[in-house]
Amino acid sequence: MPGAMTPRLIDHPLAQDALTTLRRAGTPREAFRAALHRIALLLAAGATERLHLAAAPVVTPLEGVDAPVLAGPLPCLVPVLRAGLGLLDGFLALMPAAPVAHFGAYRDHATLATVEYSFAAPTDLALRAAIVLDPMLATGNTAAAACTRLKAAGARDLAVACVLAAPEGLARLAAAHPDVTVTAIAVDRGLDERGYIRPGLGDAGDRLFGTG
Repeated sequence: MPGAMTPRLIDHPLAQDALTTLRRAGTPREAFRAALHRIALLLAAGATERLHLAAAPVVTPLEGVDAPVLAGPLPCLVPVLRAGLGLLDGFLALMPAAPVAHFGAYRDHATLATVEYSFAAPTDLALRAAIVLDPMLATGNTAAAACTRLKAAGARDLAVACVLAAPEGLARLAAAHPDVTVTAIAVDRGLDERGYIRPGLGDAGDRLFGTG
């Protein structure tokens, strides 16, 4: 699709196997949650592989050595409520001290527009990167709205981490925020008339929390 950005894809065998578990309609809730957590760990590793390092003196049981440590503040994690919460624990497992913002929004099913209802974030967004967490980048409206809100709050270095993306969503995000990078497990065929990703995995929030 013209104008669509090219995401960084995590083509790891464990990620692909977990994605198949998520896609399968008969996957029970506990297995769905576990597979999403495994994917979140791999997404977190991929989305943060360009974090800067510095050298720091460390004393091992045998001697002193200059060893690599993270330089600068950890990125702020921004789960999109509610489905983004399914990715948060995996990211926090690798970055337990990372601050967490929340972007609450829902899709108007008639217009497919994003309606924001809640936002809370640290006051130092200008000093750190921010990673928006949302399993599905479908229309791209929610991701674009989250990035707009974060930029208004001071964020300057933004990324989106998702499980699945649609070409339409990538194009929408690229048009609104060409500076934002995307890390995903796969890019699916496209959207249906309701704005759902095909073949997709259904509504991630409903399957994660047992609603819908």
